[in-house]
Amino acid sequence: MAQKALQGKVIPEYGPIFQVETSFKTDTTQVMKVVFDITKSEDPSSPNRFIGSVARFLNMHEMEGVPVENMHLAIVLHGQAITDILTNEAYQEHFPEAASNPNLPLLKALKAQHVEIIACGQSLAMHHIKPDQLAEEVDVALSAMTALVQLQNQGYQLLKF
Repeated sequence: MAQKALQGKVIPEYGPIFQVETSFKTDTTQVMKVVFDITKSEDPSSPNRFIGSVARFLNMHEMEGVPVENMHLAIVLHGQAITDILTNEAYQEHFPEAASNPNLPLLKALKAQHVEIIACGQSLAMHHIKPDQLAEEVDVALSAMTALVQLQNQGYQLLKF
């Protein structure tokens, strides 16, 4: 029988988690600095599951005993994923069948937990997206490469999706 997913306490609406027994113990005293490199997008009618993984990271580590203030997270979006950070109006231009951008509540919840959300300026230009078409939670970098290098130079560990 499959285990039932649990709601986390940090972002209960997103990032379902499972309680698991581990033999590789989580060091709950570490400061975790992570940058999520997200390039993929799938179903325009559902929140991007790769962005949802950031909520799952927060939820599962908090459940394990890592203080939320010890998790410093950033997301760098480029490639296909660039459309997942658009305003509702801009999202509907790209996906006319969509009533709204299903990622906006997730982005707002992540930003409320101090997650940095960064768009690749080069991807925006390539896809003819203007900065004012982005959700208010999003900052724009010169490029994904620039943001990823800078964050890794600051001690962030890379997780690629």
